Amino acid sequence: MRPILAELLTIGDEILYGQIVDTNAQWMSVALDEVGIKVIRKTTVGDQEPEILTAFAEAERRADIILITGGLGPTSDDLTKPCLAKYFNCELRIHEEALAEVTEFFKSRGRELTERNRQQAALPVCCTKITNPVGTAPGMWFEKEGKIFVSMPGVPHEMKKMMTERVIPKLREQFTLPVIQHEIIRTVGIGESILAEKIEGWEKTLPGHIKLAYLPNLGEVKLRLTAIGSSREELKKELSSLKQSLLPIAGEYIYGYGEEPLEKVIGNLLRDRKLTLSIAESCTGGYLSHLVTSIPGSSEYFMGTMIPYAYDIKMRQLGVKPEVLEKYGAVSEPTIVEMANIVRAKFNTDIGVATSGIAGPGGATPDKPVGLVWIAYSDKHQTVTRKLLLSKDRLINIRMASVAVLNLIRLSLPK
Repeated sequence: MRPILAELLTIGDEILYGQIVDTNAQWMSVALDEVGIKVIRKTTVGDQEPEILTAFAEAERRADIILITGGLGPTSDDLTKPCLAKYFNCELRIHEEALAEVTEFFKSRGRELTERNRQQAALPVCCTKITNPVGTAPGMWFEKEGKIFVSMPGVPHEMKKMMTERVIPKLREQFTLPVIQHEIIRTVGIGESILAEKIEGWEKTLPGHIKLAYLPNLGEVKLRLTAIGSSREELKKELSSLKQSLLPIAGEYIYGYGEEPLEKVIGNLLRDRKLTLSIAESCTGGYLSHLVTSIPGSSEYFMGTMIPYAYDIKMRQLGVKPEVLEKYGAVSEPTIVEMANIVRAKFNTDIGVATSGIAGPGGATPDKPVGLVWIAYSDKHQTVTRKLLLSKDRLINIRMASVAVLNLIRLSLPK
């Protein structure tokens, strides 16, 4: 089934200057994906007529549907309407129905309709007006040799209302749309390139209508399978079968599916097994505890944390033996073992975990570089440690060390 392709054009210097963030394109992409329209490009164009006209022409060559937001206001820098009139070679003229709507909009609010506001109702005569139920700028629908151009306001709530109630229903009437079905497979503890090598053979067996994308983040890699077809149920069955066939190859790294983050998955495991957790974190400075407590209901399994950041606090408050710190230092396997075991005993929990490392950019020594982190997991049966060699960036190290601890919990929990 042929995919229907869309291109999104956002018009406005304020976006290129970074003065506002274009949230419209992201929202539109999600809305179009849900109905089976594939977005192939997003472009932002400044308030210059030549650039806008060029963007129209290029988008028309690539896409079936061109959706435009912005540039419909009443001021001199709002160029979308005159550019569309020029592109489609038709004049701007007051649209009587649009004028009545704009007049009523201002009247209902007790405001005067100025000549500048009146010009909001001037539309290219070759377009079909799209009513704006929550604003003054009408949308415009153009058709040209099977291609659809739609222009909408840049104000997010106006665009969303118009897209939901007017544009998407009309696009569904105009095109025979396929089904687009996604499946997210979440992995942790393996880098993108190594994962790609590991599942290369599996990837090569994917049918032509199913594509694989790698979406790496700090410490994690999401695999997104995207299937295009005519039956959602059939696509779901195919994707489910592919997920199962991946387990023997990379199952040890797969921690979940869909949108549940690692901290949510760990929380579910602890709750289901009725296990409690406590944390002693040094180099991560509370970030690990933040991840754990970001999940609603975490009080069922998370008892508390200590952040013994300073050397003497590790001794006096947490209780790490002075001789261990003096002999091995704060960033060492013996110290991290002490930290995990002690915090578990202090909080009387089933599991204790700990972090200690050189987050950077300072604090390194020849044998302990920036990015060196030790982590530990402790329960009544075992104590497990990991030595991490991360990056030179402090915030990246904090994030990756925290993810590594969550993964260590996943791998070490009693079966």
